[in-house]
Amino acid sequence: QVQLVESGGGLVQAGGSLRLSCAASGRTFSRYAMGWFRQAPGKEREFVAAISQSGGTTYYADFVKGRFTISRDNAKNSVTLQMNSVKPEDTAVYYCAADPRVSTGLLYDYWGRGTQVTVSS
Repeated sequence: QVQLVESGGGLVQAGGSLRLSCAASGRTFSRYAMGWFRQAPGKEREFVAAISQSGGTTYYADFVKGRFTISRDNAKNSVTLQMNSVKPEDTAVYYCAADPRVSTGLLYDYWGRGTQVTVSS
């Protein structure tokens, strides 16, 4: 069982930066690939970024490449999403997820409750 808690969301102006964090419980964090997803009002949840268990491989959705960076610290049981050059269309609830297999799909075993990110124009 893995419990995930996101933090760091808030209101930011377009062009600014925000850093999201996800804290995971349990001793087996390093066994899980981690992903970030987002869901805007009236839209389906979508993949943002993912990172392998070791942190050596990362994946990004095309719309965040070059702007967002995912990283993890297995010693601290945490994963972060550094968001730079944010746009109003990045406004959404951002979710952290964990699964034994790294994937860009939605079939992750464990999910956090999300943190709201609002980008003003």
